[in-house]
Amino acid sequence: MGGGRMGAGIAHAFLLAGSRVVVVERDTEGADAAALRIDESLRRSADRDPGLDAGECAARLRVTTDVEACRGAALVVEAVPEDRVLKEDALARLEHVLPDEAVLASNTSSISIDDLALARRRPERFLGLHFFNPVPSSALVEIVRGATTDPAVVDTAREWVALLGKTPIVVADSPGFASSRLGVALGLEAIRMLEERVASAADIDAAMTLGYRHPVGPLRTTDLVGLDVRLGIAQELARELGERFEPPALLRRMVAEGRLGRKSGAGFYDWTDPDSPKETR
Repeated sequence: MGGGRMGAGIAHAFLLAGSRVVVVERDTEGADAAALRIDESLRRSADRDPGLDAGECAARLRVTTDVEACRGAALVVEAVPEDRVLKEDALARLEHVLPDEAVLASNTSSISIDDLALARRRPERFLGLHFFNPVPSSALVEIVRGATTDPAVVDTAREWVALLGKTPIVVADSPGFASSRLGVALGLEAIRMLEERVASAADIDAAMTLGYRHPVGPLRTTDLVGLDVRLGIAQELARELGERFEPPALLRRMVAEGRLGRKSGAGFYDWTDPDSPKETR
């Protein structure tokens, strides 16, 4: 459920693995945009891999506004924006149409799986499946085990992730899980350093890519994730873990100005040319 950048990427991954995939969007405009997003993503994959038939993959995809289309699913992944109310509403709508044996998962990157499980009809078949952006090229999926999640469901999730060609890690439910907690801590400190004029964005990123062999620096990563997404996660972590996760004023200001990173065209870098982003001043 949800055909934005993350939802489309998750759909893409399952289509490449041979699954039949349904994407549910809130309205016709969203459904049309999701279908186009996935089609373009499949075509890019086919350009890189001549053995991939994008048309055959697309034939196993249905994009709709009707949640009833999920009724026969073995797995449903909620991938709506990182907002607790939106996620609760989406999960409630989904579980009314799912069979008892289906697995329901949330792609949340920071909201407690145990909290979301409280209102679930079958909490033992609910868990977190945290995919990373961009999903097609990311090698990791974080499986978040809730206190009530059936261990057999976790084992099944491991198998699904492996079939996608990705590596699963299993973490217990805790604020920010493992990946968001560590990633946000580094990203927020990098933003504070930029705010304090310690170094430029490019040089802060180079310190981590060249000095610590990170594939992408923390500020460029924030642009890729979305400044609004990172702000939402930081606010959630600050509520749970205290002031060390309090978002810097610079992050709040950039989000208020609509500078959200790659998806808006500008963040810490100018993404006018996505293949060669330039540092903004």
